[in-house]
Amino acid sequence: MTTPDTPLPGELATAWEALVATARRSADDGLVVGTSGNVSVRLGDTVLVTPSAVPYHRLGPGDAVGVGLDGHRRLGRLRPTSELPLHLAVYRATGAAAIVHTHAVHATAVSTLVTEVPLVHYAAALLGGPVRVAPYALYGSEELARHTVEALRDRTGCLLRNHGTITYGDSLDQAYERTAQLEWLCRVWLAARSVPGPGPALLTPDDLNAVSEQLRDHGPGAPGSRA
Repeated sequence: MTTPDTPLPGELATAWEALVATARRSADDGLVVGTSGNVSVRLGDTVLVTPSAVPYHRLGPGDAVGVGLDGHRRLGRLRPTSELPLHLAVYRATGAAAIVHTHAVHATAVSTLVTEVPLVHYAAALLGGPVRVAPYALYGSEELARHTVEALRDRTGCLLRNHGTITYGDSLDQAYERTAQLEWLCRVWLAARSVPGPGPALLTPDDLNAVSEQLRDHGPGAPGSRA
């Protein structure tokens, strides 16, 4: 096991630097407050994860925390995030290479109102389909991890009721992009819902399937996929 005075091997050092940059970005973009939220990245059977109760802008190379998929510590001296069971459960259940968990304001608000994010925009296709809301459970618990894995079935992101968001991807950039898209989607729905009248027009499952097929044909960089 490495110590704060032991330099990380090249690949781990690069991954930790990217993880810290992503965590700081989530704070700068207002998706987390204080030390809330957490980020992780997987390299083989080692998971690097943000430590508990340390402000992201204070993290440095000597603060790296790494565990195995069994949760046993492999490097670092700091305590891993309390949401470690959540991250490990998602890694075991999916092909995730990186995970971003936030307490984004609009997404958290929506998590208290619905069991599935209404289809106000085709951005839902970027997350695999209609975004589910995992039932509430105590943070850091195995129960929350189980609920989340179920809500993520065939999806790359979900809401956690009265809690926040979780997304994953093939890279930290992709996981973060999905988090940003999910927060934006929730913000759009709340804005449309706040206007007096019959309520926002929603897409149909067939509409979303057509978008999903187009994304498969042209990839996530297809024109309009970020619109």
